[in-house]
Amino acid sequence: MEYHVKDLSLAPEGKKRIEWAEMDMPVLRKEIRERFVKEKPLKGLVIGACLHVTTETANLMRTLKEGGAQVYLCASNPLSTQDDVAAALVKYYDIPVFAIKGEDEETYYSHIEEVLKRKPNITMDDGADLISTLHKKHTELIPNVIGGTEETTTGVIRLKAMAKSGALRFPVIAVNEALTKHLFDNRYGTGQSTIDGILRATNRLLSGSVFVVAGYGWCGKGVAMRAKGMGAEVIVTEVDPVKAIEARMDGFKVMTMAEAAKIGDIFCTVTGNIHVIREEHFRLMKDGAIVCNSGHFNVEIDIPALERISVKKERVRPFVDEYTLEDGRRIYLLAEGRLVNLSAAEGHPASVMDMSFANQALSAEYLVKEGKSLEPKVYVVPENIDRKVAELKLKAMGIEIDTLTPEQVEYLNSWEMGT
Repeated sequence: MEYHVKDLSLAPEGKKRIEWAEMDMPVLRKEIRERFVKEKPLKGLVIGACLHVTTETANLMRTLKEGGAQVYLCASNPLSTQDDVAAALVKYYDIPVFAIKGEDEETYYSHIEEVLKRKPNITMDDGADLISTLHKKHTELIPNVIGGTEETTTGVIRLKAMAKSGALRFPVIAVNEALTKHLFDNRYGTGQSTIDGILRATNRLLSGSVFVVAGYGWCGKGVAMRAKGMGAEVIVTEVDPVKAIEARMDGFKVMTMAEAAKIGDIFCTVTGNIHVIREEHFRLMKDGAIVCNSGHFNVEIDIPALERISVKKERVRPFVDEYTLEDGRRIYLLAEGRLVNLSAAEGHPASVMDMSFANQALSAEYLVKEGKSLEPKVYVVPENIDRKVAELKLKAMGIEIDTLTPEQVEYLNSWEMGT
């Protein structure tokens, strides 16, 4: 078996951590994997996955393999790989992995090429790098592909742009758009794991600090909520007037980044867009300001501009780079501007990823059944799958809910019944 991981001797520790995460993923472990073992809905298929190589992803890969697929995995971010998990997948689960934490850009894309060499029938993306590379460099593989799935807001934005321009050549299920994904993974997962990454990197007290959140989508909502819960004064910056009003009515200050730059202690971008924090903002920040990103790509912070206006750069802690400006002010960039929650911490807790990856597994099964009848567009996760994931999660949590009575069903379906 071909693979490229940091060190196979790390595998025993990785196996323990995979098993620890598995305990908190009952939907994927029990409700889906046990059925996949019996039914083999993915038998004979090759699945190429470009995802964060974490303990939770490992359990998704195991489930897909138990469903009969040949699975190949590479990293969707150079700093998000957990090397012990990558080693364990190779050594104990016979799943080829091409991922090393801290890999350079050339290695990162070479690993994507390794996965594409296996001629996947289904692609799984976290940021759309696998699909975009396939469309740019390997169009000869497209007839082989039934469809793909995409996990992130950033990736869905890219794929919708591809579809709009006519570049997308096969259907993709936007797992990120599932209610059981973005309402929980993006909000509660990103919220907790981002704060975790910032604290692990800096060991700073959030209480009493001014915390600036750029973007008030579901990820931004989660980060703002958790920062507030830690005692920070939270400021939200936005370009969408509706989201800006929502942030204000949720109790947060709302202002422009130019205003926030003057008073913020910690800045976190979660927009999915480029250069949200730019040179003009760096020049306004106070000495000691901390800047980080929890969006998928390292483009939200204009790092080249920060490099350009700095006279000195020094790594002062793991995942903390100190940039000294001409006037002596220092700005601290976390995790090289990459996903701080996965670079400096372990990413989302397993419990919330249980739903996200349940959607991934069931969407792959759906593509096998329906992919040939779908057009090359971006689709939302079918409602029946979304609701099924929610039902399975409630069941695993031991929670029962009410059902509509026949009278209530009749009332909801009637226009004549009123007061």
